[in-house]
Amino acid sequence: MKELTSDQIRAARAMLRWNQSDLADRCGVSVPTVKRLEAMEGVVEGNRVTLQAVERAFTDAGIEFISEDGGGAGVRLKK
Repeated sequence: MKELTSDQIRAARAMLRWNQSDLADRCGVSVPTVKRLEAMEGVVEGNRVTLQAVERAFTDAGIEFISEDGGGAGVRLKK
């Protein structure tokens, strides 16, 4: 599991044109949980199962998370 940032979660949602409810439905968590994760600064912290579900929902939808490499962490859509 990668360390995801709140910025990456918001960016991935935007790329997929998902609202917070869409993400919550796809990973089996509540909308307040998504809001809490997105409101954090930097790397999100929380229940490991929840964070894995969020990452899996995005990767299943074609999102690739880019690690910090000096240029900043990010996201992109896989081809």
